[in-house]
Amino acid sequence: MHPSVAPSRRSRLWWIAVAGLMGVVLLVVAGCQGDALPGRADEPPKPQAKIAIGPQDGTKKARPDRPITVGVQNGKITKVTVESKSGKRKVTGELSDDRTSWTSEWTLYPDTSYIVNATAVDEDGRTTSTTSRFTTLEPDRTVRTGAAPLDGEKVGVGMPIIVYFTKPVDNRKNVERALEVKMSEPVEGAWHWVSDEEVQFRPREYWPEGEKVKLVAHMAGVRAGDGLYGDKNQVVDFEVGDRHVSVVDANRYRMVVRDGDEVVRKIPVSMGKPSFETRSGVHIAQEKAGTVVMDSATIGRPGEYRLTTNWNVRISYSGEFVHSAPWSVGSQGSSNVSHGCVNASPSNAEWFFNFTNRGDIIKVKGTSKQLEFGNGPTPWVLSWKEWVDGSALGSSINGK
Repeated sequence: MHPSVAPSRRSRLWWIAVAGLMGVVLLVVAGCQGDALPGRADEPPKPQAKIAIGPQDGTKKARPDRPITVGVQNGKITKVTVESKSGKRKVTGELSDDRTSWTSEWTLYPDTSYIVNATAVDEDGRTTSTTSRFTTLEPDRTVRTGAAPLDGEKVGVGMPIIVYFTKPVDNRKNVERALEVKMSEPVEGAWHWVSDEEVQFRPREYWPEGEKVKLVAHMAGVRAGDGLYGDKNQVVDFEVGDRHVSVVDANRYRMVVRDGDEVVRKIPVSMGKPSFETRSGVHIAQEKAGTVVMDSATIGRPGEYRLTTNWNVRISYSGEFVHSAPWSVGSQGSSNVSHGCVNASPSNAEWFFNFTNRGDIIKVKGTSKQLEFGNGPTPWVLSWKEWVDGSALGSSINGK
């Protein structure tokens, strides 16, 4: 507008209206320049998930008895995989309820390279992945295990699980924690240390018939003593057969054999004479052998006897067997004339040999000499309390 020309009344009103509208626009624009509202695009992004793995990537000589750990900040763990470099050894673990940590379940193999892959997601759905590669130490000394029953064996209801060690175990707690017993029908049971080189597991009562049992000795990487580590794991599967319980009565000179609740045979026997009494107590069938040479020299009395016997079922380490004794048939059922064994006729001995599984119960009664704990596998000599007291962890377990 030219400055010399004064606006008309209508023009002044038009400018006032425009100015008013501009004021509204300015106010709106000024309002947009204030603090950002929550959830708007200009809000600062939340931090991404951050994963930490132990042992750290590149670690050498990691302790195999220490767990692998995975932790996350600002997110949740979605996946963790751990395996040896060769891919042959997988490692299982447990994720925390809030999914912010993961810990390996069992110890690791010594002198082995592992790869850990972990993935997490943050609140905005962004994923983060991290990898750690490390190697466990090579131990100064290693210990191996052996086990009974044998893998795939069918045993009697009284058979304990036995784990043997090639070197004495100093840290019994570590080792006992590594011994897992799984059962098709969970029952109460416990470990008992017989010595530093042997531990046994038995149920509180005899095994149920048909029970399927799996021993998993997670011994690889277990610190069993100063500088002593388990070298590998061992798995044994076995099955419990029918309930065979035989009662041998020294005063009645007979053995009554039961299959479950049914008496299947009554066998006339001759047992140990007064200077060689058979031991009373709950024995188990420890092993079977078609032929055995019985030599008194093995019990420190050389020259008294040396006999070859057939159909032998061992019931103690000290040399007691149920076996064929054709020379004492005339005394079987009427008097005790043996050197401690349970004598039976050839036909009865052969039948019993074929009937019996390792771990079947053989109760001897009527003598003054008692079966000692440790005279072979003798788990039923001890009361349940005495048995549990022999556990390094002082507790019983239910195998699942």
